[in-house]
Amino acid sequence: MRTTHRPVRSVAAVAVAASLMLGAAACGSDSDGAASASADKVESTTTMEMGTDSGSTDVASNSPASGLRSTLTAGLTEHVYLAGIAVYSAVNVPDDFDAAAATLDENSVALSEAITSVYGEDAGDAFLELWRAHIGMFVDYTNAKAAGDDKAAQAAQDELADYGVEFGDFIEGANPNLPSEAIQASLQEHVKTLSAAIDATVAGDADAFSDLRVAAGHMSMTAEALAGGISQQMPEKFGN
Repeated sequence: MRTTHRPVRSVAAVAVAASLMLGAAACGSDSDGAASASADKVESTTTMEMGTDSGSTDVASNSPASGLRSTLTAGLTEHVYLAGIAVYSAVNVPDDFDAAAATLDENSVALSEAITSVYGEDAGDAFLELWRAHIGMFVDYTNAKAAGDDKAAQAAQDELADYGVEFGDFIEGANPNLPSEAIQASLQEHVKTLSAAIDATVAGDADAFSDLRVAAGHMSMTAEALAGGISQQMPEKFGN
């Protein structure tokens, strides 16, 4: 697995472990909370309890479990959009790419630090290595599509598929309530939706924006499943 440090097109999907730990670190245990859906619901639909102003949030959002899910959704969604900005910059405004890539990498590093705070330095370092390698695969895919090199584009997709297995195993190793197969399925959807956004961006198609929105929307489903797995692993903080 490569460790390419070119933070441009992250699938975001899968900041699963990092965002997972970011949520765990950010949410306190000062109130009772109901557990979110279990890990086998990676592809199930979730509804965010978001109000139109600070006084209209759903009552459930006050619970640790709901707060965790909201934090996960925010972190994962942000990563998708940062990736989309980097993609757009690379294709259309190359002079702005370095700044966009640097911002995306700051997000990656912060996520790895969140893992470190819960699972230790070795786990945080392992996550960051995997995460940056996966970003490099999306860089390769984008470059191949821009060059019209179908063979190289397929090779990048094959690498992403292999990465899904490795990352799924990594997540299951950290939390047995999040099975590798479920993580792999979620990553496959991320690859599919973010690749569609990349394809449209390279082609100069305005659908790139709506495609990116679809990719970001998938994050709420992933966040719901992750929150459920964390609730099972850490019932003292997020249990019923």
